[in-house]
Amino acid sequence: MGIALAVTLGSAVLGAFGAALTGSLALLADLGHLLTDAGALAAALVASVLAARPASVRRTYGLGRVEVLVAGLNAIALILVVAWVAYEGVNRLVAPEEVPGLPMLVIGVLGLVGNVVSLLVLAGGDRRNMNMRGAALHVLGDALGSVGVLVAAVVLLTTGWPYADTVASLFIVALILPRTVGLLREVTHVLLEGAPRHIDVGEVQEALHGVPGVLEVHDLHVWAINDRKPTLSAHLVVEGDGSGPCGDASVLDRAAEVLRDRFGVSHSTLQVEHGAHAGHEERCD
Repeated sequence: MGIALAVTLGSAVLGAFGAALTGSLALLADLGHLLTDAGALAAALVASVLAARPASVRRTYGLGRVEVLVAGLNAIALILVVAWVAYEGVNRLVAPEEVPGLPMLVIGVLGLVGNVVSLLVLAGGDRRNMNMRGAALHVLGDALGSVGVLVAAVVLLTTGWPYADTVASLFIVALILPRTVGLLREVTHVLLEGAPRHIDVGEVQEALHGVPGVLEVHDLHVWAINDRKPTLSAHLVVEGDGSGPCGDASVLDRAAEVLRDRFGVSHSTLQVEHGAHAGHEERCD
C-alpha cells in the first residue's frame, strides 16, 4: 500500500498539471479519483497497521473493525467523486468545451503506467481483505480513468469530435459506480453484524443439531469482526446434565470440530446446558 500510495501521489501531481493545461474533464475526473485514492490508500495503510494491534481490556476484539470502517469511508468518498463527475459530464454534453488532444494523450499514457504499477503491487496482497479490496478498487478506477483519457485523446486527435472527453468521463462513471456500491453494501452488512455470505446459518443449525448428544440448538449467532474472521456463538441443549467427558468424546469438542471443518469457523463460543436451564436464561423479575 505504501508503494501504491507513492505512485498515486506522483500521478496526481501529473494529472493536476494536465488538467490545468488542457481543461479536460476526463483528466479532471481522473485527478479527482487520484486525490480520493491517495486518501483512501493512506487510510487503508493506517487501518491495516491498527488492525494488527492486539486486543486490550477495553477493546476485547482489537481494532479489526477499523479496516471495515475505512473501506466504507473510501466507498462513500468514491461515490461522491463519481456523482460530481457525472454532473459535470451532463453539463458539458449541453455546452461542450474544446480540449487539446495531444497533452491528454501523453498524460493519459503516463497515468496508466502508474496505475498498472499500483495494481500489480496491490495484487500481491490479501484478496480476502475488504480494506485491501477497497484500496484496489480505487486504483482500478484510476486505471479505467486513464484508459478513458487515452481513448478520448485519440478520438480528439483523429476526428476532433468535441464530446469525446465528456463521453469518456461518463463511461468511467458507469464502470466504477456498481463496484463501489457493491463494496458499500458489503461493509454495511458486516457493520450490522450480518452473517458472512459464505456461511448458511440454517446449515450451521442443522449441523450442530446433528452432533451426537445435542437435543436442541438456540440463541445461534454468526457474525464477523471483519471479512476474514467469522465468529459464532450458540447454546446447545444436551442429553443429561451436560457434564459429559472432556476431550474428543465431549459434545463441546465435537461441535467445535464440525464448525471448524465444515464452515471454517475457527473461533466459536458454545454454551452447553441441560433442558431445564433454558427457562432460567431470561428473568423479568
